[in-house]
Amino acid sequence: MKNYLKLSALLLLGAVVIASCSKKDDPTDNNLFVGTYKGKISYVKEGENKSTDDGKVTVVKVGNNYNFVFSDGIPDLKGVEFKNEGSNAVVSIDEDAAKLIRITASKLIIGYAKDGAVWTADCDR
Repeated sequence: MKNYLKLSALLLLGAVVIASCSKKDDPTDNNLFVGTYKGKISYVKEGENKSTDDGKVTVVKVGNNYNFVFSDGIPDLKGVEFKNEGSNAVVSIDEDAAKLIRITASKLIIGYAKDGAVWTADCDR
């Protein structure tokens, strides 16, 4: 009887663990990408050119969108929308800008052009 109880408890624990690991877990729904990434960043706009190899980009989730707060006097990118790409990564889907923003838990890549300005980042966490 003891072995039966142990086996039942083990099976119940296994079912709980499997149920909590849902495949429907969308990285865009959680805060996996929120935090500070460090590395090379730049900003170019007519008459303005800022760049550093030791910059920071802080990723902040606001509702369903993300804000990218740059260091070194570079203007922030706000309200960027993403879709889930799978493999714990998200890609920007902002339709009124030329862009590539890819975020994983450890890497941030930005190539974003909008309103005559261009932001770039190649950062790690």
